[in-house]
This record gives sequence, C-alpha cells and structure tokens, in this order.
Amino acid sequence: MHELLRALEEAIVAGDDLRAEEAARQMGALGDTSLPVLEVWRASSDRDRRWWAVRALAAVGTPRAVAGLIAALDDPDPDVRACAVVALAEWRPPEAVEPLVARLSDPSAYVARLAADALARMGAPAVPALIAALGSPDVAVRAGAARALGIIRPAEAIPALCAALDDPSALVACYAEEALEQMDVGMVFFAP
Repeated sequence: MHELLRALEEAIVAGDDLRAEEAARQMGALGDTSLPVLEVWRASSDRDRRWWAVRALAAVGTPRAVAGLIAALDDPDPDVRACAVVALAEWRPPEAVEPLVARLSDPSAYVARLAADALARMGAPAVPALIAALGSPDVAVRAGAARALGIIRPAEAIPALCAALDDPSALVACYAEEALEQMDVGMVFFAP
C-alpha cells in the first residue's frame, strides 16, 4: 500500500490526473485496508489530497468507505463535496439520503444540482425525504426536491407536487409542473 500511496502522492504533485486516477483505483481495490490512510488524507489541509482520498473511497465502496463519503459531504471545498456526491450517486446507499437532501441547499449550485441528481438516481428510497423536502423553508431545497421527484416519477408524490404548484418560488412551481407533466398528470376541467 505504501507504494500506491507514494504513486498517488507523486501523481498529485506532478498534476498527472491519469496516474493519480490509476493509483486511486488500485488503492480502492485494496478495500477496507486502505481506509486508515484515506481517512488521514481526507482530514488533510491539502484540498487535492482530500479530493483524491474521496475518489479512492469511491473505488472502495464498502459500508465503511461509504461512511467516509458521507462525512466528505461536509468538506469545506465544493469540489471535494461534489466528488463525494457523485460517488454516493454511484453506490446509492440508503443512509446517504438525508445527508444528500441537506446538500440541496449547498452554497455551491453545482453541488446542489449534483445532490438532486444523486437523489433521483437513488429512486424509491429517496422519495419520502424528497416529499418532505418540498416543505422546506429553503427555496433551493424545494426546487431540488421537485426536480428529483420529476425524474423518479413516484405516484405518492403527486399531492405534494400539486401543492408545490402554488409555491411562492416560480422555480419550484416550474419544477413541480414539469414533474407532474412527466408523470402524465394533466389538468382536469370541471363543468360549472
């Protein structure tokens, strides 16, 4: 493992992303045995080390590695958070639903959008949290939730999405309308 760690360090210093990717992948193949080193790197003050630690955690993919990915959602750097979100979208662990919902209000619009996409990829396990998020006081959370629900298209979200049509935010109302259209929920006209 020390040779892989040295290879990763050298690739980072050299700015060689291809070599760094290969070293991170190989570290990930070691499974949980690589976690102590990756956790030290994830706590580093060096943003590149933290990013590559998260990338290697993504390659590990075990429950312990997933816990590290969830913790990385609180990293101060948006690129590190984005890397963690993308990894969680790939693995789709149910325990990541609530932390990803919290990222819908990320200061980085990019991370927030990735979080909505990750929740959409998680599908049914994310639906109850997304429906609840439509009631958030935060516009970004409501918008991301409506957008994700439009991708998942769960029937149980129809009442909440109908209510979101009257949201004070035009963006939330637009996403709710698009979601309902994706679900083939049209307008019903009543005779006077």
